[in-house]
Amino acid sequence: MSDFPALPGFYNLLFLHVEPVSTIAPAIIAWFFPGATWFHHQLIPDSTPVPTVALQDSRTIMAICQLGNCYLLLGLISTLVFRAVRDALPNDPVAQERILGASFTALALADVSHVLVTFVTLPTGLRYDFTNWNSMTHGNITFTVFLCACRLAWFLGIGRTRYYYGQRRRIKSS
Repeated sequence: MSDFPALPGFYNLLFLHVEPVSTIAPAIIAWFFPGATWFHHQLIPDSTPVPTVALQDSRTIMAICQLGNCYLLLGLISTLVFRAVRDALPNDPVAQERILGASFTALALADVSHVLVTFVTLPTGLRYDFTNWNSMTHGNITFTVFLCACRLAWFLGIGRTRYYYGQRRRIKSS
């Protein structure tokens, strides 16, 4: 048995490696390079070039940097907490799955709210014009929907053995 049976194969690759990189990278992009001005400009796809003058509004810069911090937090939870679960509970797939399930529930709820907020705040003409979405919009909507679908597939036991979710609960006798 693997040391992380609750998160095998594809799920391990996605949630221990791909998702952390995909959430930590935007933090670095917003904070350092290309920076808050580029990040702000990319939030809503359009054909205008990125401004050559840096953002001047302190509130906007702060909001973008705080958003970067939220991305960093999500990436750190995936990479550090999930590894801690694997390392601390190597022979307890039920406990692994319960902890992962709680985390995936919170992340799936955040996925749904993130996609909804992003979609609703897009200009009306862009909402269904997928070909004019940029990489930021696809990351915020398309990739997030994919992650949420994978979390739901994990709960359903697709491609893995379930140890806690989907199992009959034992009734304790006194």
